[in-house]
Amino acid sequence: MNNKAMFKLTYGLFVLSCFSKGKHNGCIINTAAQVTSSPNRISIAVNKANLTHDIIMETGLFNVSVISEDAQFRLFERFGFQSGRDVDKFEGMVGFEKASNGINYVTKGTNAYISAKVETTVDLGTHTMFIAEVTDMEVLSDVPSVTYNYYQENIKPKPQAKPVTAEEKGKTVWRCTVCGYEYDGDPIPEDFICPLCKHPASDFEKVIK
Repeated sequence: MNNKAMFKLTYGLFVLSCFSKGKHNGCIINTAAQVTSSPNRISIAVNKANLTHDIIMETGLFNVSVISEDAQFRLFERFGFQSGRDVDKFEGMVGFEKASNGINYVTKGTNAYISAKVETTVDLGTHTMFIAEVTDMEVLSDVPSVTYNYYQENIKPKPQAKPVTAEEKGKTVWRCTVCGYEYDGDPIPEDFICPLCKHPASDFEKVIK
């Protein structure tokens, strides 16, 4: 079985934002889709390790900002490479507004936002799927939505090649295709989560140095 077949699926990238107890938070997700048009409902899947997940479980409210091709890498760094448990992800940020549900949405590097209220949750093990009623939405620009492939090819900085020492030559590691973190060992555990970008083991590729 070739796990890379999953990479042929088309994924968008989104900033998922939420609010609780006076604090706004958000994270990057790649699974958001309309599931019905009448009534208008969307589904998202969120890793349980994220603070955003816990806040949405508590409040049942969220915004999805659709990332566009003019987004800069710092948007992904802000929402994808640090934890809301450690920092305020909106502190010092330029390019966001507050929706009618009281939750921030991103206006810079995005082309639309959708506000939603959770109706149903589905436990997926490492993730929770939220199926939610759309309560508000607006188009922000005509710039095309970014795909996961576009992000990899045009936004994400290419990792700098590191010299391989004699001790490392022939060694097997698993490298995160999102941030470049290397897991030392083979095989990588199926439930492994990248400590930097919080992506699962399915986003790692096997590399022999």
